[in-house]
Parts: sequence; structure tokens; C-alpha cells
Amino acid sequence: MSNASTSCQVDSEFRYSLFTVFYSITFILGVIANCYVLWILTQVYSTKKLTEIKIFMVNLTVADLLFLLTLPMWIVYYNNRGDWIMPLFLCNVAGCLFFVNTYCSVAFLGVITYNRYQAVIKPIKAAQSTTRRRGIYLSTAIWVLIVGSALYYLLDTDHPKEMSQGRNVTRCFERYNSDNTGSIFAIHLVIAIAFFLIFLFILVSNLIIIKTLLSQPVTTQKSTHVKQRALWMVCTVLAVFIICFVPHHIVDVPWTLTVLKMWQKDNCQVQQFLNDAHQVTLCLLSTNCILDPIIYCFLTKKFRKHFSEHLKSMRESRKCSRQTTETMIEGIVPINECPADTIRR
Repeated sequence: MSNASTSCQVDSEFRYSLFTVFYSITFILGVIANCYVLWILTQVYSTKKLTEIKIFMVNLTVADLLFLLTLPMWIVYYNNRGDWIMPLFLCNVAGCLFFVNTYCSVAFLGVITYNRYQAVIKPIKAAQSTTRRRGIYLSTAIWVLIVGSALYYLLDTDHPKEMSQGRNVTRCFERYNSDNTGSIFAIHLVIAIAFFLIFLFILVSNLIIIKTLLSQPVTTQKSTHVKQRALWMVCTVLAVFIICFVPHHIVDVPWTLTVLKMWQKDNCQVQQFLNDAHQVTLCLLSTNCILDPIIYCFLTKKFRKHFSEHLKSMRESRKCSRQTTETMIEGIVPINECPADTIRR
């Protein structure tokens, strides 16, 4: 995440405070949002009634939660100015789950897009097909592929130590072995190409969905609401990709070239700029854990209904609490004004 050399001493000092604060906020909001989503999904739907798209949603939530569990370790790491003071195997676990979350999210958003594309372009075929088993098979294949690719991070034993501001620090996935520059760059290049192919598929599919939805005649208020919800879902998926994933994969390849000293090795200004940009894009990557739950609001009617009912219940509970507090001062508590479910509590 930063690099040093004999010619250019490059480090982004702002990252230590940036990641500490940003990851703390992401951890709190992400855990609350994803745990709530998982709770609703398990409360509203039984396991046997999960459709293909809901299976993808559950898997996406699990991927987000696995990454969120590692954020406290990254917070400690950056709060100690890039010094890994915890057991070294935890560095491997944190790096592995970072990779797993990033590319499981990309993959599951891709299959969710394909599911919605089928539902809009070929609605009769989509309605007649039994997709639950396909959802299980696809999800399993994605986990096997991504986790298998991430095993490198679990098996890596290179935890470089260096001097920083007069003290010896242990870095976590911030350096590359100079003996394998060609293979390291090839891996980053393949990942970037694969990502942009998936992004191109998602972009084209969603544009076709938008065009199809806008060309369909609206006959009732209900169909208008359904169309608006579908359009919002499409825009949210595109926003997640453009905000969270695209910037990182644009910056990653040139950043890797400078870190490996394969390009601009004597241009300290370019190296510093790319390193600074790299830190910012890493922050943006983590925001998918907060944005993903928003997609669920547009995907299923039951989810939105349960969510709105829960919010209404919370508002009524607060209203009743205020009324009870105020009237107790007068010695009268109008129980009949409180919602029945609040009284049962």
C-alpha cells in the first residue's frame, strides 16, 4: 500500500489517520446494516423458499460481514502507523478476506445483474425456470474460485520489517518480492482485465434493462412504482461499481508498475501521486459493505415491507414513550393511545 526505494522514499502519511477513521465508521455502519439485512432475510424467508436472487443476496451479505470482521485489525494496524503488532497469521487472514470480499462482491453483483436482465428481457422464461438450484451451484462455484485464488494470501510468509521514523515496523501486504516482478504484474493485469470485462457486461446489461423499462407502456400506478423501483436498483448497482470498484482497478495497474520499478522508477512525483490515489481507492473499495444493503431495498417487496414496518414500529414506540413520560407528570397515562404491539413489549 506504499513503497520505498533507494531513489524515492514514497509514503502517504495521510493514510494512517484516514484509514483509522474511515474503517471505524465503515465497521460500525457496515456491521449494523449487514446484520440487519441477514436478520430480515432469515426472518422473512425460510431456507427452502429462497429464490436465486435471494441466495445471491445472502452470499453477498456473508462476504461483506467476513471483511467487516477484519476491519478492527486494520484499524489497529493503521493506528500504529503501519506496524502489524498482532500475530502474523492474522495479517494473512486479513489480506485473504480483503481479496475475497472484493471479488465475491464483484461476482455476486454480476450474477444479480444477469438475474435482473433475464427477468426484464425474458420475463416468461425467467418465471417458468426453476432457478434456486442454479443459484446454489453458482454461489458455490464463486466461493470456490475466489477463495481458491485467495489462498496465496494465507500461505504468504513474507512480512517485511523496515525502519520508519526511527522504529522497526512490520508491514502487512505493503511490499512485493523483487524476484517475481514479472509474475506479480501479470497477476494484477489479469485481475484488472477480468474485472473490466465483468464491468462491461454489467454496464451493457443494465443499459439494456433501462432502455427496455423506459420503452414499456405504463398502465397502472402499481406498474409505475415497479418500474421506478427496478430503475433505482439498476442505478444503485452501477453506482456501487463506479464508486467502489472502478477507481481501484484504474489505479492498480500503473501503481503496481511503479512499486515494482517497471515504470517511472526515477519519477518520485508520479510515484507519490499514484501511491496517494491508491490509498483513496482502497478506502472506496470498503464502502461496498455499506452500499450493498441499499440494493436489497430495491430487489424484494417483502424486504421493503418488513423494513418499513420495523421503522414504523420504532417510531410508534418512541411516540408512545414520549406520551407516557409527559402524561405521567400529570398522573394520567393514556394506554389506549399506545400501539398494541408496544403494550405487549
